[in-house]
Formats: sequence, C-alpha cells, structure tokens
Amino acid sequence: MTATYTFDVFSSLDGFGAAGGDWTGYWGKQGPELLAHRLAQYDAEQRMVFGATTYREFTGMLAGSTEDSEVRDPWVTKMWNAPATVVSTTLTGPLDWPNATVANGDAVDVVARLKEESDVPLRSHGSLSMNRALMAAGLVDRVQVTLFPVVTGRTGLAPIFRGAADFDLELIEHRTLDRDIQELVYRPTLH
Repeated sequence: MTATYTFDVFSSLDGFGAAGGDWTGYWGKQGPELLAHRLAQYDAEQRMVFGATTYREFTGMLAGSTEDSEVRDPWVTKMWNAPATVVSTTLTGPLDWPNATVANGDAVDVVARLKEESDVPLRSHGSLSMNRALMAAGLVDRVQVTLFPVVTGRTGLAPIFRGAADFDLELIEHRTLDRDIQELVYRPTLH
C-alpha cells in the first residue's frame, strides 16, 4: 500500500502563497478555530516532505523568532518536530531541523520511493515548485488549500500554481474556519 501524499498550502484568493507590504503572517486573518484545526492536523503521525528552498525559509524564519512570536504557533512547533525528509540536490546533512534527513535527488523519484516505503501519510507544507512537479507526475493525492479572505494583487508573492499543468479537482472535504477562512481539500487529476 502506498502512503497518501498531501500538498498543504496557504493562499490568498488570487492564488499567492505570501505577500509583501504590510501583510503579516496568515495575512493577519488567523483566529482560534484555524489555529486549533492546524494543531489537530499535526496530532496524527505523519512525515513532512520539504524542498530545499522551503526548508531554508522555515529554518530562517524559526531561527529569527522567539518562543512568544506568531511564527512559533503550536502547530508549527509540531510540524518542526515531526519526522521530515528534505529533498535536495544541493544540501547535505546534518540539518538544522530535528528528525530531518536529506534525500538527494529528483523530487519525483524521492517522493515515489517515500510513498512506497512509508508506513505513515506524507505531508508537504509549501514547497511550491516541488509540489507542482509532483502533481504533474501524479504523486499528489490531496491538495489542501487554506484560502484566506484577501486579494494581494499588488503585493502578492509566490504564485502557487504558476507554470503548473492543467488539473481537474474533485472536492473531497471543506470547512469554514473563523467565519471566513476556507479549507478546501481536493483530489487532483491531470486534465
């Protein structure tokens, strides 16, 4: 049996994974339901999978934070402490991330092998270009988009699906958190 792979991403309504300007984390829209839901998602045993760029961004963000900062939300701490594989052609270990190992090579090959070998589900938060390649290769079982109620047309950064293949999406789960944040979980298939 192969492990389920979830591409988990935060998005503005216009499809950006982040924004510059005066936007803060979560675009300033997080509330107690979102944070509790995220924390609960990391209760289950799972393996995180990151690309090298996202690994570097997360470690930089965590290194520059304090125990009381928004960056160290309890779910982020759980994510940070979960077993993780960092897919890279440039990094070598040891990594500045507990329970993380480097898997050198092409992400499609590495994740195909992980899906066959893992006894637990796989989850990737961010890692946009890696996950676009994994979707094109048919390795992503679930796309979990947490949609924040903002448009970042002038300040949007990291277009999530820029350059992606065309996909049909089957909605398999949805929920509203804190009144206006949508979590949408899809099963992708190449169009």
